[in-house]
Amino acid sequence: MPSHLDTGNTAWLMASTAMVLLMTPGLAFFYGGMVKTKHVLVMLKMSFVCLALVTVLWLAIGYSLAFGKDVGGWGLIGTPAHWMMHDIGMNSLTGSIPTVIFSAFQMAFAIITVALISGSIAGRATMRGWLWFVVAWTLFVYVPMAHWVFASDGWITAHLGALDFAGGMPVEINSGAAGLAVAIVVRKRKDFERETIRPHNLPLVVIGLALLWFGWFGFNAGSALQTGGTAPMAFLNTQLAACGAMVGWPLIEKWRLGHVEMLGVASAAVAGMVAITPACGEVSPIGALVIGFVAGVVCAFAINLKLKLRYDDTLDVVGVHGWGGIVGVLGIGLFATFQMSGKKGLLYGGGVDLLWRQAVGVVACATFSFGVTWLIAKAIEKTVGFRAAEEYEHVPGAEEEQAYDDETIAEIRRRIVEAKVPVTVGADAAAGPGGVDAALLAELRRLLEQREQEK
Repeated sequence: MPSHLDTGNTAWLMASTAMVLLMTPGLAFFYGGMVKTKHVLVMLKMSFVCLALVTVLWLAIGYSLAFGKDVGGWGLIGTPAHWMMHDIGMNSLTGSIPTVIFSAFQMAFAIITVALISGSIAGRATMRGWLWFVVAWTLFVYVPMAHWVFASDGWITAHLGALDFAGGMPVEINSGAAGLAVAIVVRKRKDFERETIRPHNLPLVVIGLALLWFGWFGFNAGSALQTGGTAPMAFLNTQLAACGAMVGWPLIEKWRLGHVEMLGVASAAVAGMVAITPACGEVSPIGALVIGFVAGVVCAFAINLKLKLRYDDTLDVVGVHGWGGIVGVLGIGLFATFQMSGKKGLLYGGGVDLLWRQAVGVVACATFSFGVTWLIAKAIEKTVGFRAAEEYEHVPGAEEEQAYDDETIAEIRRRIVEAKVPVTVGADAAAGPGGVDAALLAELRRLLEQREQEK
């Protein structure tokens, strides 16, 4: 191996890659717990299919287009020369680490980004349409934007001079804008304004959050590509921002609702980590805490915009990832310190120079992502179909498998209904024919019918 290979940096990036890959199963649990019972398996499938498809696409051409030598000097896309990892072997290095593990690390980013979008159309998209969407969106939206921001010769990095440490623009703002576009194309639920989807399993949501939180340390600190330098600070800033948001969001929730819900706390933690993703290696711990707090407040309000603007962002991808990413990217323009990033934000004496560059990056990425995603989703809807025809009764896979064993419950309910047991519970509802407790049967019938309605 080359003498300038750093084994410590390589080991850290391998660990970080595994942590980021774990975030996609974590997201599957996070989303799976937030939807109705009948949609939980579909949400798990939508995340796990990204692991398979994006991995193959990344190996085939994605890595080369995102990180290959820039074509034409415009900073828009890389050369396809490294398709199927051509000319990249065991001794190929990116900095002080093997290129193969750098590629795998960036592949994990691509996987989680497209998986995030599934939350915007939870329960109302066909699996067939989703498969086509994952392929097209990864190639035509994520890969170019990854080149813009992550490649050293990308236009946002090299030409605009904006900062993004770990993916606020290609991951967070990108998924938020794409989520908005695809939600509009797939159309809202019929009962969107009347029914609020309640999580069917909050413990599953919290398990998913725990996996996401763990993986986010690799996501952010791993982006330093070394064990020293900004990596330790990025690690700490990730924790600070998450906790800052867990103060800001609940304050808004308490003010608006009179109480704090566990779902809000979990969403707040995600919002904080979303916001600090672009800024974790650019700001001080105080800046990270403030960015997290502000993101919690902003996202707590932003999730309600869908009701006012009438777009059905089912699991608040736009409200959390889109708006959280905007807070983080613009926060760099305010809180960047020279010690961390080599540039100064507005509040550290740098004027508006960095801030306007960050703002241009936000607008450019959001506009590109929304526009191209809308075209992709529209094409899929017109050809293979994207919107599920009967999203409340049948979802892809529901006929073959269920997340929970409901057969016994369904059989009990059928027998009670056939017995014509009255839904009357009281002192007069004593034992029925054969010594059967009619009051108990009536109560069971009522509970089973209520459960059926809430699924």
